[in-house]
Amino acid sequence: MAEPRPYDLVLFGATGFTGGLTAEYLARAAPEGCRWALAGRDEGRLAAVRAKLARIDPRCAELPLLVADAADREALRAVAADTRVVISTVGPYLRHGEPLVAACADSGTDYVDLTGEPEFVDRMYLRHHERALATGARLVHACGFDSVPHDLGVLFTVEELLRRGGPAARISVEGFVRAGGTVSGGTFASAMTAFSRPRAMARAARARRAVEPRPKGRLVRTPAGRPHRSRAARAWALPLPTIDPQVVSRSAAALDEYGPDFGYAHYAAVRRLPIALGGVAAVTALAVAAQLPLLRRALGRLRKPGDGPSAEQRARSWFAVRFAARAHDGRTVFTEVSGGDPGYQETAKMLAESALCLAYDDLPPLAGQLTTAVAMGRPLIDRLIAAGISFRVLDTPPTTAPGRYRA
Repeated sequence: MAEPRPYDLVLFGATGFTGGLTAEYLARAAPEGCRWALAGRDEGRLAAVRAKLARIDPRCAELPLLVADAADREALRAVAADTRVVISTVGPYLRHGEPLVAACADSGTDYVDLTGEPEFVDRMYLRHHERALATGARLVHACGFDSVPHDLGVLFTVEELLRRGGPAARISVEGFVRAGGTVSGGTFASAMTAFSRPRAMARAARARRAVEPRPKGRLVRTPAGRPHRSRAARAWALPLPTIDPQVVSRSAAALDEYGPDFGYAHYAAVRRLPIALGGVAAVTALAVAAQLPLLRRALGRLRKPGDGPSAEQRARSWFAVRFAARAHDGRTVFTEVSGGDPGYQETAKMLAESALCLAYDDLPPLAGQLTTAVAMGRPLIDRLIAAGISFRVLDTPPTTAPGRYRA
């Protein structure tokens, strides 16, 4: 029998903005007896984080500090070999993330992160999925606002639809996202990195499609959708080209309960048309700017990794994701997932609870690159509800728009 590992969880990137919030959440929420450690490249900064955590829980004064650079493969292998679950908050992941994924895949160590970078996720599948299958490692990307509310929200919605009438030959779900919050430097850097690599992202996606098994006898669709006024959202619906539909489609391909014919379309819900048009223009401008290295670097200096919104700003932030599901026989279900600050406070909560779920809950015996719905599903939904994130069934049809309106 293999020797037990010294740690249940290791948080890598604890000195970053979201890493620090995740560490604070674990200081409050980790169960009695949880053996966890902080990891990063600067021991002095790690010690400062530990001192801050000790003010939340004096027992955190004894947290081990593991020094490892994101590019030091030997040090990362040692970290991965000593723990059951690694939490990574070190982005942009395309630049810094792969060595730790490789170390976890080689060591049979479960791994979670908060990436929203499609190219990174596809490349990690191509390079490390098979190794993780062999060692038993569960590699679960996108465990923050990308893409937990959307992936688990669709699972919650499908379960409710089936509870009302059994299996369906065809299920279509639309998701409508509203949020009010501020972007951190790390998130901005990740977005600019993704915007700057459209061809590389497309190549990685094609390479993955060429080798990834498809569900036999089942169809999974993610239509791009079109701008329209949505009755279900009570708002303008604009197609939202994030990683979330990809994650939902992978869950649908892996889980039989989504049925033989499943479709998901993903939208931003915007109350006023001028604001919708302004948002499209802003995203287009950023995508164009990302193609120009000088302009991309100049924009990066406006908000650097490690910067983020204040506690007061986070307290005013919120999110709500509305789901509208329809079965082939006319059954409909409307649900909503909602919470506080999406990018940071709630992302730290989702990320930490995902790691705790992998470490402690009774889950399916799976391995390889997995989604949150496939790896954790209902146990993670239950954890998030207990932690204050709302999963609820709405009136049919809803009479209000998702979330709060912000101008």
